[in-house]
Amino acid sequence: MTTAQIIHPFARQHESLVVPRMPQSVEDTGLDFSFILELLAKVLFVRGQMRLPDIAAHSKLPVAVLDPVLTFMRSERICEMTRRGETQGAITYSLTDLGRSRAQDFLARSQYSGPAPVSLSSYVEQVQKQSVARMDVTRETLQEAFSGIVIKQELLDQFGAGVASGRAILIYGPAGSGKTFAAERLVGLVRGDVAIPYAVAVDSEVIQIFDAVIHEPIVPEATNGALDLGPRTDARWVMCRRPAVLAGAELTLSMLDLQFDGKTRFYQAPPHVKANNGVFIVDDLGRQLVSPRDLMNRWIVPMDRRIDYLALHTGKKFLVPFDLILVFSSNLPPADLADPAFLRRIGYKIFVGPLDEPQYRALFANVCRDVGIAYNEEQYRYLLQQYHERTDTPLLACLPRDILSQLRDFARFNGVAAELSPALLDWAWNNYFAKS
Repeated sequence: MTTAQIIHPFARQHESLVVPRMPQSVEDTGLDFSFILELLAKVLFVRGQMRLPDIAAHSKLPVAVLDPVLTFMRSERICEMTRRGETQGAITYSLTDLGRSRAQDFLARSQYSGPAPVSLSSYVEQVQKQSVARMDVTRETLQEAFSGIVIKQELLDQFGAGVASGRAILIYGPAGSGKTFAAERLVGLVRGDVAIPYAVAVDSEVIQIFDAVIHEPIVPEATNGALDLGPRTDARWVMCRRPAVLAGAELTLSMLDLQFDGKTRFYQAPPHVKANNGVFIVDDLGRQLVSPRDLMNRWIVPMDRRIDYLALHTGKKFLVPFDLILVFSSNLPPADLADPAFLRRIGYKIFVGPLDEPQYRALFANVCRDVGIAYNEEQYRYLLQQYHERTDTPLLACLPRDILSQLRDFARFNGVAAELSPALLDWAWNNYFAKS
């Protein structure tokens, strides 16, 4: 363990997670002195008069880092002490007229005034330390993730081995077979806690990483998501559960690049970067506006080398880790999605098809319980023989819930108890399947 790291004692992994130590100087932050000065000027411009503890809480920088920067800003007449006290906590800072003018210039270059970012090198190092390869996927965690779910044991074995491998997974099969449901359940296998930075600085450009929609902090809300392990830790990192990102038909190639906002003048990280150290699920592959081959070819290098290339609007390119479990879900067969060169890079190609009859019966009974309808073997057999067998309709996992939900809706509308009957099953089936 180096002097810039501490062991996180609460990590939900067998191996302790090493997290960054609180910086003790400007040099320790990995940021330029001028960058921190500009950030503090923008914070004071946006927030107005602030006490020193409030500046530290907002910027996530300790007083040891803030002190020399604020002292320099005072000497240059950029800011001033507007209130003194017996303790540091009572000191209040505000911008001078010159400082407000300078801050406006800084804001014209970038309106970012949030927590101080970490350096790119620190981010890369941290992602590598908390790699998905460190996860411990066992049969026990697999059974827990799929508890109460009707699924074939051979599929469970494939899912477990696939996630444990850390390689990409393709789940394919007919619509309604439960591919998306299975992919989302795989999130339950992604265990452990990881440190996520609020933002990363690259050539003085700011890239936001932490996303409240994606990242789930494990610390109390009162701490504002900071890594609350005492004064030794770097508050620019948020301790979160391993992330899980789901993208569907809306996914485009441009979304996989840095998103630069021309008004605010800073970046949002693409979804697969926000998913680093976790899982990224691409659902309904083949329904995107971009062709599946183009979309999947975008990931050939990242999947092979575990790195990705991103570019700033200035043209500067840089590397970031591609440390995630990439899961594709599609109704199309693998041969229709990509060429053999790409398919070789997908470690597991898992077919999810119709259920067999005993599994379908168990699922039907489970859904009856879930929607509040008494299971009746005779009526189940009626549905099976009258519709599935006569129309040669596969026993897809989606059908019990879709059909029984219509019975529940009918009962609610009419103010009666939901029940299985031939008439209602006929009604629900004909509602569900459009006549040719």
